[in-house]
Amino acid sequence: MSTVNTMRAISQDILGGPEVLKEVQLERPVPGPNQVLVRVRAAGVNPTDWKHRSGGLFLGEPPFVLGWDVSGEVAETGIGVAAFRPGDEVFGMLPYPYGAGSHAEYVIAPVRALTHKPASIDHVQAGALPLVSLTAWQALTEHADVRPGQRVLIHAAAGGVGHVAVQIAKARGAYVIGTASAGKHDFLREIGVDEPVDYRTTDVTETVRDVDVVLDTLGGDTSVASLRMLRPGGVVVSILPGGSPEFFDEAERLGVRAVAMLVDADRSGMRAIAELAESGKLKATIAGTFPLADAAKAHALGETGRTTGKLVLLAD
Repeated sequence: MSTVNTMRAISQDILGGPEVLKEVQLERPVPGPNQVLVRVRAAGVNPTDWKHRSGGLFLGEPPFVLGWDVSGEVAETGIGVAAFRPGDEVFGMLPYPYGAGSHAEYVIAPVRALTHKPASIDHVQAGALPLVSLTAWQALTEHADVRPGQRVLIHAAAGGVGHVAVQIAKARGAYVIGTASAGKHDFLREIGVDEPVDYRTTDVTETVRDVDVVLDTLGGDTSVASLRMLRPGGVVVSILPGGSPEFFDEAERLGVRAVAMLVDADRSGMRAIAELAESGKLKATIAGTFPLADAAKAHALGETGRTTGKLVLLAD
Protein backbone atom coordinates (compact mmCIF):
# COMPACT_ATOMS: atom_id res chain seq x y z
CA MET A 1 0.00 0.00 0.00
CA SER A 2 1.07 3.55 -0.67
CA THR A 3 1.70 5.98 2.14
CA VAL A 4 0.75 9.66 2.05
CA ASN A 5 3.96 10.68 0.30
CA THR A 6 4.49 7.67 -1.96
CA MET A 7 2.67 6.01 -4.82
CA ARG A 8 2.60 2.73 -6.69
CA ALA A 9 4.07 2.81 -10.19
CA ILE A 10 5.15 0.38 -12.89
CA SER A 11 8.84 0.78 -13.59
CA GLN A 12 11.73 -1.16 -15.11
CA ASP A 13 15.48 -1.24 -14.55
CA ILE A 14 16.47 -2.80 -17.86
CA LEU A 15 15.15 -2.97 -21.40
CA GLY A 16 13.47 -6.23 -22.37
CA GLY A 17 10.25 -8.21 -22.52
CA PRO A 18 7.11 -7.67 -20.44
CA GLU A 19 8.75 -9.47 -17.52
CA VAL A 20 11.04 -6.47 -16.86
CA LEU A 21 8.03 -4.44 -15.67
CA LYS A 22 7.59 -4.35 -11.92
CA GLU A 23 5.50 -2.54 -9.36
CA VAL A 24 7.53 -0.15 -7.22
CA GLN A 25 6.96 2.54 -4.60
CA LEU A 26 8.03 6.01 -5.71
CA GLU A 27 7.84 9.42 -4.12
CA ARG A 28 4.63 11.17 -5.05
CA PRO A 29 5.47 14.15 -7.29
CA VAL A 30 4.58 17.74 -6.44
CA PRO A 31 3.18 20.01 -9.17
CA GLY A 32 5.15 23.08 -10.17
CA PRO A 33 3.89 26.24 -11.87
CA ASN A 34 1.23 25.50 -14.51
CA GLN A 35 1.27 21.81 -13.58
CA VAL A 36 -1.43 19.52 -12.27
CA LEU A 37 -1.05 16.42 -10.09
CA VAL A 38 -3.56 13.88 -11.40
CA ARG A 39 -4.81 10.93 -9.38
CA VAL A 40 -4.80 8.33 -12.15
CA ARG A 41 -7.92 6.22 -12.54
CA ALA A 42 -7.23 4.73 -15.97
CA ALA A 43 -4.33 4.89 -18.43
CA GLY A 44 -4.17 3.43 -21.91
CA VAL A 45 -1.41 1.13 -23.10
CA ASN A 46 -0.15 1.81 -26.62
CA PRO A 47 2.39 0.24 -28.99
CA THR A 48 4.80 3.03 -28.13
CA ASP A 49 4.82 1.76 -24.54
CA TRP A 50 6.13 -1.69 -25.43
CA LYS A 51 8.51 -0.24 -27.99
CA HIS A 52 10.02 1.94 -25.27
CA ARG A 53 10.01 -0.93 -22.79
CA SER A 54 11.96 -3.20 -25.13
CA GLY A 55 14.14 -0.73 -27.03
CA GLY A 56 14.30 2.57 -25.16
CA LEU A 57 13.26 4.47 -28.29
CA PHE A 58 13.17 8.17 -27.30
CA LEU A 59 13.52 7.69 -23.54
CA GLY A 60 16.83 5.86 -23.68
CA GLU A 61 17.95 3.66 -20.82
CA PRO A 62 15.67 2.96 -17.82
CA PRO A 63 14.62 3.32 -15.11
CA PHE A 64 11.44 5.02 -16.27
CA VAL A 65 7.67 4.85 -15.84
CA LEU A 66 5.77 4.53 -19.10
CA GLY A 67 2.29 5.72 -20.05
CA TRP A 68 1.07 8.79 -21.94
CA ASP A 69 -2.73 8.37 -21.73
CA VAL A 70 -4.36 9.50 -18.50
CA SER A 71 -7.82 9.92 -17.04
CA GLY A 72 -8.41 10.78 -13.41
CA GLU A 73 -9.05 13.55 -10.91
CA VAL A 74 -7.04 16.63 -10.13
CA ALA A 75 -5.38 16.01 -6.76
CA GLU A 76 -3.36 19.21 -6.53
CA THR A 77 -2.57 22.22 -8.69
CA GLY A 78 0.60 24.23 -9.01
CA ILE A 79 0.95 27.99 -8.98
CA GLY A 80 -0.90 29.71 -11.83
CA VAL A 81 -3.30 26.91 -12.76
CA ALA A 82 -6.63 28.60 -13.49
CA ALA A 83 -8.38 25.98 -15.65
CA PHE A 84 -8.73 23.24 -13.02
CA ARG A 85 -9.25 22.78 -9.33
CA PRO A 86 -8.83 19.74 -7.06
CA GLY A 87 -11.58 17.20 -7.65
CA ASP A 88 -12.09 18.02 -11.35
CA GLU A 89 -12.23 14.98 -13.61
CA VAL A 90 -9.73 15.40 -16.44
CA PHE A 91 -8.18 13.44 -19.28
CA GLY A 92 -5.45 14.01 -21.80
CA MET A 93 -2.13 12.93 -23.25
CA LEU A 94 1.13 13.71 -21.48
CA PRO A 95 3.66 15.48 -23.75
CA TYR A 96 5.11 12.95 -26.15
CA PRO A 97 7.69 11.53 -25.86
CA TYR A 98 9.34 12.90 -22.73
CA GLY A 99 6.29 13.39 -20.52
CA ALA A 100 5.60 9.72 -19.83
CA GLY A 101 4.58 8.43 -16.42
CA SER A 102 0.84 7.69 -16.24
CA HIS A 103 1.28 3.99 -15.39
CA ALA A 104 1.22 4.98 -11.74
CA GLU A 105 -1.23 6.13 -9.07
CA TYR A 106 -0.31 9.78 -9.64
CA VAL A 107 1.28 11.72 -12.47
CA ILE A 108 2.29 15.33 -13.17
CA ALA A 109 0.78 16.89 -16.29
CA PRO A 110 1.21 20.34 -17.81
CA VAL A 111 -2.12 22.11 -17.54
CA ARG A 112 -2.40 22.48 -21.32
CA ALA A 113 -2.17 18.72 -21.87
CA LEU A 114 -5.52 18.18 -20.14
CA THR A 115 -9.17 18.97 -20.61
CA HIS A 116 -12.28 18.20 -18.58
CA LYS A 117 -13.55 14.65 -18.94
CA PRO A 118 -17.09 14.52 -20.34
CA ALA A 119 -19.50 13.26 -17.69
CA SER A 120 -21.03 10.91 -20.25
CA ILE A 121 -17.91 8.72 -20.54
CA ASP A 122 -16.20 6.73 -17.82
CA HIS A 123 -12.52 6.74 -16.92
CA VAL A 124 -11.83 3.59 -18.95
CA GLN A 125 -13.08 5.30 -22.13
CA ALA A 126 -11.31 8.54 -21.26
CA GLY A 127 -8.08 6.71 -20.46
CA ALA A 128 -8.20 4.86 -23.78
CA LEU A 129 -8.82 7.83 -26.07
CA PRO A 130 -6.12 10.51 -25.80
CA LEU A 131 -2.97 9.30 -27.60
CA VAL A 132 -4.69 7.44 -30.42
CA SER A 133 -7.34 10.10 -30.87
CA LEU A 134 -4.90 13.01 -30.87
CA THR A 135 -2.72 11.13 -33.36
CA ALA A 136 -5.68 10.57 -35.68
CA TRP A 137 -7.06 14.08 -35.15
CA GLN A 138 -3.77 15.80 -35.92
CA ALA A 139 -3.13 13.55 -38.93
CA LEU A 140 -6.57 13.93 -40.47
CA THR A 141 -7.46 17.52 -39.60
CA GLU A 142 -4.21 19.44 -39.27
CA HIS A 143 -2.08 17.65 -41.85
CA ALA A 144 -4.65 16.24 -44.29
CA ASP A 145 -7.57 18.67 -43.82
CA VAL A 146 -10.10 15.92 -44.51
CA ARG A 147 -13.30 17.33 -46.03
CA PRO A 148 -16.75 15.93 -46.81
CA GLY A 149 -16.83 13.51 -49.74
CA GLN A 150 -13.11 12.80 -49.78
CA ARG A 151 -11.86 9.23 -50.04
CA VAL A 152 -9.74 8.30 -47.03
CA LEU A 153 -7.80 5.04 -46.68
CA ILE A 154 -6.86 3.96 -43.17
CA HIS A 155 -4.34 1.15 -42.82
CA ALA A 156 -4.90 -1.23 -39.87
CA ALA A 157 -8.33 0.27 -39.35
CA ALA A 158 -9.20 -2.07 -36.46
CA GLY A 159 -6.13 -1.07 -34.44
CA GLY A 160 -5.82 1.53 -31.71
CA VAL A 161 -5.21 4.58 -33.91
CA GLY A 162 -7.06 3.09 -36.87
CA HIS A 163 -10.44 2.55 -35.24
CA VAL A 164 -10.64 6.06 -33.83
CA ALA A 165 -9.35 7.52 -37.12
CA VAL A 166 -12.25 5.85 -38.92
CA GLN A 167 -14.71 7.59 -36.61
CA ILE A 168 -13.00 10.98 -36.92
CA ALA A 169 -12.90 10.72 -40.71
CA LYS A 170 -16.60 9.79 -40.79
CA ALA A 171 -17.43 12.70 -38.49
CA ARG A 172 -15.80 14.95 -41.08
CA GLY A 173 -17.92 13.48 -43.89
CA ALA A 174 -15.35 11.27 -45.61
CA TYR A 175 -15.81 8.00 -47.49
CA VAL A 176 -13.62 5.59 -45.55
CA ILE A 177 -11.72 2.57 -46.85
CA GLY A 178 -10.16 0.46 -44.09
CA THR A 179 -7.77 -2.47 -44.15
CA ALA A 180 -8.01 -5.40 -41.74
CA SER A 181 -8.20 -9.19 -41.87
CA ALA A 182 -11.56 -10.55 -43.03
CA GLY A 183 -12.57 -11.56 -39.50
CA LYS A 184 -12.60 -7.90 -38.47
CA HIS A 185 -14.69 -6.58 -41.37
CA ASP A 186 -17.96 -6.69 -39.43
CA PHE A 187 -16.31 -4.58 -36.74
CA LEU A 188 -15.08 -2.12 -39.37
CA ARG A 189 -18.59 -1.71 -40.77
CA GLU A 190 -19.95 -1.16 -37.26
CA ILE A 191 -17.60 1.78 -36.67
CA GLY A 192 -18.34 3.33 -40.05
CA VAL A 193 -15.97 1.91 -42.67
CA ASP A 194 -17.63 2.12 -46.09
CA GLU A 195 -15.26 -0.28 -47.85
CA PRO A 196 -13.35 -2.92 -45.84
CA VAL A 197 -10.34 -4.47 -47.59
CA ASP A 198 -8.69 -7.74 -46.55
CA TYR A 199 -4.96 -7.06 -46.68
CA ARG A 200 -4.21 -10.77 -46.41
CA THR A 201 -5.92 -11.72 -49.68
CA THR A 202 -5.67 -8.43 -51.54
CA ASP A 203 -2.70 -6.35 -52.64
CA VAL A 204 -4.15 -3.14 -51.23
CA THR A 205 -1.66 -0.89 -52.95
CA GLU A 206 -2.61 -2.39 -56.33
CA THR A 207 -6.39 -2.50 -55.94
CA VAL A 208 -7.22 0.73 -54.07
CA ARG A 209 -6.86 3.84 -56.17
CA ASP A 210 -7.91 7.49 -56.37
CA VAL A 211 -7.85 8.27 -52.66
CA ASP A 212 -7.39 11.76 -51.31
CA VAL A 213 -5.82 10.82 -47.98
CA VAL A 214 -3.99 7.78 -46.64
CA LEU A 215 -3.37 7.39 -42.93
CA ASP A 216 -0.31 5.14 -42.70
CA THR A 217 -0.10 3.38 -39.35
CA LEU A 218 2.30 0.69 -40.57
CA GLY A 219 5.38 2.45 -41.94
CA GLY A 220 8.14 0.81 -43.96
CA ASP A 221 7.29 -0.14 -47.53
CA THR A 222 3.62 0.69 -46.92
CA SER A 223 4.43 4.41 -46.69
CA VAL A 224 5.99 4.57 -50.14
CA ALA A 225 3.49 2.22 -51.77
CA SER A 226 0.60 4.29 -50.39
CA LEU A 227 1.76 7.32 -52.36
CA ARG A 228 0.85 5.53 -55.58
CA MET A 229 -2.74 5.12 -54.44
CA LEU A 230 -3.37 8.85 -54.27
CA ARG A 231 -5.16 11.20 -56.59
CA PRO A 232 -3.05 14.15 -57.81
CA GLY A 233 -2.55 16.48 -54.86
CA GLY A 234 -3.38 13.80 -52.31
CA VAL A 235 -1.47 13.18 -49.10
CA VAL A 236 -0.10 10.24 -47.14
CA VAL A 237 0.28 10.99 -43.44
CA SER A 238 2.55 8.50 -41.70
CA ILE A 239 2.49 8.30 -37.92
CA LEU A 240 5.82 6.42 -38.01
CA PRO A 241 8.22 9.22 -38.93
CA GLY A 242 11.43 7.20 -39.03
CA GLY A 243 11.02 6.25 -42.68
CA SER A 244 13.47 6.50 -45.56
CA PRO A 245 14.12 9.54 -47.77
CA GLU A 246 12.42 7.56 -50.55
CA PHE A 247 9.05 8.43 -48.99
CA PHE A 248 9.56 12.13 -49.65
CA ASP A 249 11.43 11.69 -52.94
CA GLU A 250 8.67 9.51 -54.38
CA ALA A 251 6.00 11.97 -53.25
CA GLU A 252 7.76 14.78 -55.08
CA ARG A 253 8.09 12.65 -58.21
CA LEU A 254 4.39 11.79 -58.17
CA GLY A 255 3.16 15.29 -57.37
CA VAL A 256 1.59 14.32 -54.06
CA ARG A 257 2.35 15.13 -50.42
CA ALA A 258 4.16 13.02 -47.84
CA VAL A 259 3.89 13.89 -44.15
CA ALA A 260 5.67 12.10 -41.30
CA MET A 261 4.45 13.14 -37.85
CA LEU A 262 4.63 12.45 -34.14
CA VAL A 263 1.62 13.22 -31.98
CA ASP A 264 1.88 16.34 -29.84
CA ALA A 265 0.06 17.20 -26.61
CA ASP A 266 -2.68 19.67 -27.49
CA ARG A 267 -5.56 21.02 -25.41
CA SER A 268 -7.57 22.25 -28.40
CA GLY A 269 -7.32 18.80 -29.96
CA MET A 270 -8.37 17.21 -26.67
CA ARG A 271 -11.37 19.53 -26.51
CA ALA A 272 -12.38 18.47 -30.01
CA ILE A 273 -12.02 14.82 -28.98
CA ALA A 274 -14.08 15.45 -25.84
CA GLU A 275 -16.84 17.00 -27.97
CA LEU A 276 -16.87 14.04 -30.36
CA ALA A 277 -17.02 11.61 -27.44
CA GLU A 278 -19.77 13.62 -25.74
CA SER A 279 -21.84 13.60 -28.94
CA GLY A 280 -21.45 9.84 -29.38
CA LYS A 281 -19.41 10.17 -32.58
CA LEU A 282 -16.20 8.80 -31.05
CA LYS A 283 -15.84 5.75 -28.85
CA ALA A 284 -12.84 3.61 -28.05
CA THR A 285 -13.29 -0.13 -28.35
CA ILE A 286 -11.79 -1.67 -25.22
CA ALA A 287 -9.80 -4.83 -25.94
CA GLY A 288 -9.14 -5.44 -22.25
CA THR A 289 -8.59 -3.84 -18.85
CA PHE A 290 -5.92 -4.80 -16.31
CA PRO A 291 -5.08 -3.70 -12.77
CA LEU A 292 -1.93 -1.61 -12.61
CA ALA A 293 0.01 -4.52 -11.11
CA ASP A 294 -0.71 -6.60 -14.22
CA ALA A 295 0.88 -4.16 -16.67
CA ALA A 296 3.15 -6.93 -17.97
CA LYS A 297 0.11 -8.98 -18.98
CA ALA A 298 -1.29 -5.99 -20.89
CA HIS A 299 2.02 -5.53 -22.71
CA ALA A 300 2.19 -9.22 -23.60
CA LEU A 301 -1.34 -9.18 -25.01
CA GLY A 302 -0.74 -5.98 -26.95
CA GLU A 303 2.41 -7.32 -28.53
CA THR A 304 0.52 -10.24 -30.08
CA GLY A 305 -0.89 -7.75 -32.58
CA ARG A 306 -4.25 -9.51 -32.42
CA THR A 307 -6.23 -7.10 -30.27
CA THR A 308 -9.02 -4.89 -31.57
CA GLY A 309 -9.06 -1.43 -30.02
CA LYS A 310 -7.33 -0.39 -26.80
CA LEU A 311 -5.87 -1.92 -23.65
CA VAL A 312 -6.27 0.04 -20.42
CA LEU A 313 -4.62 -0.12 -16.98
CA LEU A 314 -6.73 0.65 -13.91
CA ALA A 315 -4.89 2.42 -11.10
CA ASP A 316 -7.68 2.22 -8.51
